[in-house]
Amino acid sequence: MGTYLDARTSQNASTANSIAIPILVINTPQLFGQIGLLTGGVTTNPRALLKGTISVQVPLALVGITITIVRGTDPTDPVVYSATSTFSLSLLAPQVIAFSAADFNPPVTPQLTYTAFVSSNLLGTVRVGPESFDGILVSD
Repeated sequence: MGTYLDARTSQNASTANSIAIPILVINTPQLFGQIGLLTGGVTTNPRALLKGTISVQVPLALVGITITIVRGTDPTDPVVYSATSTFSLSLLAPQVIAFSAADFNPPVTPQLTYTAFVSSNLLGTVRVGPESFDGILVSD
């Protein structure tokens, strides 16, 4: 059984349609959440359990939305999770994307920072909320 070490939340937007942030550059990651998990008390098999949600209004075209989580702060840092959801031409309502990821045996430093990014392969995508990213750190 794992021992709880730390938990953090990055809540950029709490409710639906509470923001309107356009994704202005195609296939360029845009930060929407970041947390730092403290590693004090780590013994063996540390793992970070990460989850979140983001809502986007997509253009009336076939569009791919990619969620990427890295261990670090830059899009070029080690990728922990990446997934693309493709939406069809006929979707008029905002689309909610939920994700769950894990980082097993990350390098133990005083703090593990995780950053969540979103990108789109088509202009016209708008982040509308809610947006939430959270994680916990456990070890054996």
